[in-house]
Amino acid sequence: MNEQVNKFSELMVVLLTSYGMNVLGAIVTLIAGFVVAGWLSSLTDRAMRKADKIDSVFHPLPGKVVRLAVMAFTLIAVLNRFGVETTSLIALLGAAGLAVGLALQGTLSNVAAGVMILVFRPFKIGDAVKLGGDVYLIDALGFFVCKAHLPDGPTAFLPNSKIWGETIINLSVTDKDIRRIDESYGIGYGDDINAALAILRKIAADEPRVLNDPEPLIKVDSLGDSSVNILFRVWTARADWWGTKLDLVQRCKEALEAGGISIPFPQRDVHLYPQAAPVKPGL
Repeated sequence: MNEQVNKFSELMVVLLTSYGMNVLGAIVTLIAGFVVAGWLSSLTDRAMRKADKIDSVFHPLPGKVVRLAVMAFTLIAVLNRFGVETTSLIALLGAAGLAVGLALQGTLSNVAAGVMILVFRPFKIGDAVKLGGDVYLIDALGFFVCKAHLPDGPTAFLPNSKIWGETIINLSVTDKDIRRIDESYGIGYGDDINAALAILRKIAADEPRVLNDPEPLIKVDSLGDSSVNILFRVWTARADWWGTKLDLVQRCKEALEAGGISIPFPQRDVHLYPQAAPVKPGL
């Protein structure tokens, strides 16, 4: 009995001698890895917050990447201390990552498009953006989707891959911060064209929101089926565009009518020709 106890004690001593240092080293490595990962992550976060030129959405991302990278290296180092073949493990993780990437390629495409949107910044929060014929007001930017709402209120979630694949028209950013108003007013063929032009030019000159540079363009544009069409093209500040446009439409109509200029409805002249009665046979 004493001999068996002595053998067991000797075996435990051998095991502790062989693996004790490895276990102790693994524990120390894990603790050190957690501490270093947290420290480097916090250091990276602070550095990112000080970078004013980098979008705030990007600020937490590098810190998380640094933490994951340090923890991955720590785990590999711990497994290596116990004799685990890490090369095959890395290959297995790579294959698993490839499979996950193929399964989530739609989601990953949204992430890639989100990064492109955040880097190139075709729009920012609060901008009015036209995408595929619809206008959206941007509320938030993200790596997967952008949150927005329609001008009449409903909320919309726009996948980043759909946004980046469309032609993006940012209505909140214009050249020289000005925007053009294009309207067409039809007058009757019997009306005085010069009088109509004078009325419209006075409307443009009296509106303080209409810019003199570029100069307003008010001229006969075309001869329509039932009207002579006058082009009314003026420029205004981007922020004044919508209100100015609505006010000018009303003022131009009222001024043309007050000046005796008619705005004809679409019409057609129909000519009826009498047809001779058919001749009955035998008469």
